[in-house]
This record gives sequence, C-alpha cells and structure tokens, in this order.
Amino acid sequence: MDELTQVDFLEGTPPGVRVVVSDLVKLDRLGNPRVSTPDVELHCEICGGPRFFYSAEGGIELDRKGTNDFLEYKCRNCRKSIKTYAVSCVHSDEGGGKWIEFKLGESPAFGPPTPARTISLVGPDREQFLQGRRCENQGLGVGAFVYYRRVVESQKNRIFDEIIRVSKRLDSPPELGADLEAAKTEVQFTKAVDAIKHALPQSLWVNGHNPLILLHSALSAGVHELSDGECLELARSVRVVLIEFSERLAQAMKDEAELNEAVKRLAGRNSSQSAQKHQPAG
Repeated sequence: MDELTQVDFLEGTPPGVRVVVSDLVKLDRLGNPRVSTPDVELHCEICGGPRFFYSAEGGIELDRKGTNDFLEYKCRNCRKSIKTYAVSCVHSDEGGGKWIEFKLGESPAFGPPTPARTISLVGPDREQFLQGRRCENQGLGVGAFVYYRRVVESQKNRIFDEIIRVSKRLDSPPELGADLEAAKTEVQFTKAVDAIKHALPQSLWVNGHNPLILLHSALSAGVHELSDGECLELARSVRVVLIEFSERLAQAMKDEAELNEAVKRLAGRNSSQSAQKHQPAG
C-alpha cells in the first residue's frame, strides 16, 4: 500500500483510495491523538487561482477502532471558500502499526477546475464532460474515455463553428471555412477531421501540432482493444488538449480584438494630428 504525507493525501488523492499516511497523527495539548490538518494548496473558486487553505478545527480525535468524520478547510486569502473532506482513519497492527486513511469524498470535487472556456465550448454536454472528469478522477479509464469521446463527437459542429469564427477574424484562406462547413455534415468527429484538407491557423496549434489531429488520433482508438489504464491515459490526453484548444480559440479572438482596438486608436490619433497640422494659423 502506498505511503503518503497528509498534505499529499488531501491534495492529490482522489476519493475511493486507501493509503498509509505517515504523519496522520498529531498530539493535542493533553497528549490525545488527533488527525493532523496541515495547510494545503488548492484552487479557490472565489479568488480564482491556487491558494493555501487551513483548518480552524484543529483536527478530529483519533480512535484506534476507527474514526469517520469531516475535515473542513477554509481559504487563507478570502476566508470564504470552503473545502470539505470526508475521511475514514483506522489503525493497522500490521506493518509497524501504521495509520491508514481512506477518502470517502470531498466537496468541491477532487481535481483541478475545468476552465469556463472549455465548459462554454462543450456547451449542452457540460454535465457529460464533468461526468467524464469524475470518472477520470476516480481512475475509471473506460468510463472517462467514453464520456469524453461522446462529448467531442456530439459537439463537433460547435467546435468547428468556433474554428470558423476565429479563421474569419484571422483572414484565413476561404477554403478552410468551406472544408470545415463540409466536415460538419459528417456524423463522427474522426471522419470529419479526415475531411479537412487545410491546416488550421498556426495560432490554434498546440505545441506545434494540429489539435484536431491530436484529438482524432486519440478518439479513433477502439475502446474494446485497450486496457482501462490505457483508456485513462487517452482520456487525460483528450481533456488536456481540449482545454488547451479552447484557451487558444479564446486567446486568438482576444488578440485580434486587442489588435483592432490598437489600430483604431492609433489611426484616430494620426488623423487628429494630421488635422491639427492643416489648421490655419491664428
């Protein structure tokens, strides 16, 4: 059985996992054993980024026969965001009498938050995407892969529409838009990608690769031919690429908007200066 620190257990272990925690026990002022509650670094939804969370309760009492309880943490920055863990702790007489901790659940859900831009991209399939995320967090590879594939194939037209919108703003070749429109008639995402002959705008590429080709490569794999672990790896890759792709789409639109505003501002300034030079003297 894996052995972790309490920080590693709380921050990085999904629910449903039982581990040996090396520093689970801390003694209170009376010498009674309690569950240690070190500060942990988590995403704060209110602050909008990683923050340190603390427990004001001082830890729950430990009973060698078993302890089931809640650990409540609060963001040190805003003092409003709450993280709650449901844990079960038991003392093992085997292996040197170590403490074993089991995470029953946590709220908000385990794992990094899904960016709002990705949620917007998948649109109506938001819940299915999040269900895939829950499967991934619990190590259910086949479930996560199937959910992600269903979302991408169901929302392929929405994804292509976003690419078309960005391509028009970037003055991409008209053939790309025509191919994307034609590809939308394909039912499956993988076949739709096969129908696209032209590369995407370079600004949408992810680490030098066309993200549609990357997604195509992952989603074309036969789920029945893969182990659960292999499905889990593919599912994680699909999620990461999809999130990065949604960020690239949003950034491309933002960059174009900022460029247009800058050009408009400078063009207006030049016009104003030119008009002042041609004004008749006093």
